[in-house]
Amino acid sequence: MHTELRTDFTIEQICKGFVYNELEGKGLYGLNGDLIIQPEYQRNYLYADGRKDVAVIDSVLKGYPLGLIYFNKQPNGKYEILDGQQRITSIGRYVTGKFAVKINGMEHYLFNMPKDMQEKILQTKLLVYICEGEESEIKEWFKTINIAGIPLNEQELLNAIYSGTFITKAKEQFSNSNNAMIQKWSSYVSGTANRQDFLHTALEWVAAHNGQSIEQYMSLHRNDGDISELKTYFDTVIDWIDATFKDTVSEMRGLEWGRIYETYHANGYNADKVWARVTELLADDFVTNNKGVFEYVLGGESDKSLLNIRMFDERTKRAKYQKQTNDAEKKGISNCPICAVCDNANKTKIWKLSEMDADHVSAWSKGGSTDISNCELLCKTHNRAKGNR
Repeated sequence: MHTELRTDFTIEQICKGFVYNELEGKGLYGLNGDLIIQPEYQRNYLYADGRKDVAVIDSVLKGYPLGLIYFNKQPNGKYEILDGQQRITSIGRYVTGKFAVKINGMEHYLFNMPKDMQEKILQTKLLVYICEGEESEIKEWFKTINIAGIPLNEQELLNAIYSGTFITKAKEQFSNSNNAMIQKWSSYVSGTANRQDFLHTALEWVAAHNGQSIEQYMSLHRNDGDISELKTYFDTVIDWIDATFKDTVSEMRGLEWGRIYETYHANGYNADKVWARVTELLADDFVTNNKGVFEYVLGGESDKSLLNIRMFDERTKRAKYQKQTNDAEKKGISNCPICAVCDNANKTKIWKLSEMDADHVSAWSKGGSTDISNCELLCKTHNRAKGNR
């Protein structure tokens, strides 16, 4: 890869013909159309928060260096930003009046700023490296860059590696923070559109459905102009969740819904009964993993490990052990109730506390409480054999 340092680009030149897409939240063009500010392998614009964008302009006014910016020179002579699009987009948005900065307690847009300050901004020169090389070299370099202290996440890196028509279409659908479906998706998917979280989830689900990794799926479809499989599968999973559960709660957000759908969607469920049981379990003080409730109910309530049921504390176990052991020694039988009725060598054995497990006399799943009145200690062998009887 060949690089050349340029020190002659001014902010005024860079921002000439600047176009910003409010709907998609990204800068598009600068340098009179000769600079592509956000190529598809770039992350979305993240600085529009009233702090980072303002800090960029404040740095320019104070004469602080903005750091190196990298342009990739294309065969047609135009450029695309390799690193620096957050800073360039912030500057372009300010120059075109998208936000104001406070100076001496008063908000100033560029147009109502004192002329000398306007000139200071517009004539500030940026340090730009022009890079030329093969696509693989450019993408590899891009992967190593830490942009303004915000590292690229996994999906942003994948977008860079597998940029093409497919990811362009996919980002239009899943990475647009103004998509009306975001609110609905957010009930089940963690993250934000800007950081590619919905796109990552959609790809994760459909890739797993096809027995592939996200990388394999993106590589296979990189040059596709059709994302119907990706969108249809994602919508299918979301619609199934909506149909199966009558309401939403915060515990549903971020679950492995793609895997859960694959495992249970062929079963029929009564949505009223499902939600009644989910609500009951979420209110149960003995359930310590609320996120496991949904799969527990879908799976016929057979896997208690999903709920991480609160077990008996050490004080209760010691008290119950002492009582069982005292009673057993008086009767000359084992302190494990099941061993005591067996006709073998353990019929009279007194087990150590460390050799026994506490369990519910009446199973929790059948309404048994987790308190000393419903506690019994069994030898480990019999406790494991007891199961959920």
